[in-house]
Amino acid sequence: MFRSDVIVIGGGIVGLATAWQILRKRQSTRLILLEKEPRLAAHQSGRNSGVIHSGIYYRPGSLRAENCRAGKAALEDFCGQYSIPWKRTGKIIVATSREQLTPLQTIFERGQANGIDCKLIDRSRILELEPHCAGIRAVHVPEAGIVDYPAVCRQLASLIEEAGGVIKLDTRVTGLKQESDRVSVATNASEMQSTRVVNCTGLHSDRVARLSGLPLRELVLPFRGEYFVLKPEAESLCRTLIYPVPDPRFPFLGVHFTRRIHGGVECGPNAVPALAREGYRWTTINLRDLSEFVTYPGALRMGLRYWKTGLGEIWRSFSKAAFVKALQRLVPDIRAEHLEVAPSGVRAQALGLDGQLLDDFLILNHGRVLNVCNAPSPAATASLTIGQRIADELVSDW
Repeated sequence: MFRSDVIVIGGGIVGLATAWQILRKRQSTRLILLEKEPRLAAHQSGRNSGVIHSGIYYRPGSLRAENCRAGKAALEDFCGQYSIPWKRTGKIIVATSREQLTPLQTIFERGQANGIDCKLIDRSRILELEPHCAGIRAVHVPEAGIVDYPAVCRQLASLIEEAGGVIKLDTRVTGLKQESDRVSVATNASEMQSTRVVNCTGLHSDRVARLSGLPLRELVLPFRGEYFVLKPEAESLCRTLIYPVPDPRFPFLGVHFTRRIHGGVECGPNAVPALAREGYRWTTINLRDLSEFVTYPGALRMGLRYWKTGLGEIWRSFSKAAFVKALQRLVPDIRAEHLEVAPSGVRAQALGLDGQLLDDFLILNHGRVLNVCNAPSPAATASLTIGQRIADELVSDW
């Protein structure tokens, strides 16, 4: 039976970054990365909007804030070193009513506390940056940007293999058995053993964590984000990145406008509970996933607390007119005929028994298995730093 030093489960950007950072830190490591899909970055890492986040939204001192700032710098350096397309576009977070001025001020103060280059701007400056944008006041973040995350993943995979790591696709983990000096990893193809295992499985991270014996109380809830893109004749309505003031109760940023690194403008996403962990359409239903959700006590508590907001998100999913109305709060000139349907994405979001959505990274060590149980946005931006922290922890134990 093959024996390795580290097995990383999950071929998204966090798993790839972790594997690369481990090999950088200890070049003699025998490392295998397992991915259940026939290609890497098949889910969240290959379906996001491509934004390099600045860290302005996150609570100062949180893992999200700390890793986003360091991760952003590391990601930009990485892209420059390997000629991966990226661009600093800037971003505005726009208040469209007086009621949003206080939460906008809070975002600005968080930005300052997190060391971000940001400014409060008035209506005249908004129009200089985005001539078609509504809003009475905004926070301007010049350092925000966009990148080709699938290209980052491809480069990380290449570096892993150059360093002697092995990537196995079409390999689904079905069991983990911890022993005193190893972990036995059962897959659909074979069984292998490793000194340490890292779980970076995103939408399935809670299940893999429980396979390792971790008594995890949280449940990963899949939220589908649905997008439109602007037709070419309407792309001039957005020059950079235009965001609303988010609802502070949720770890979602609201529908917004995003310039894409290879051209075009993306509009969205909403956030609706998916009926499967990989449910990119309403018609994709997984009874096991759905049963877990409806019987989980935290789901009922969340539904009772946020039912009105949830119904609004679902209505936007079925009504293009409602989606357009949400976009028009930011750019009034948008019309339904300007929009074309784009591929959706599904985001893994950990939910607690109390009905609260976890708003920070959750990384838990259990025996010889380290589990990344919650890695919401800005995980892609912060992936290199997350990977480095995991590598530091693993190598310090050897």
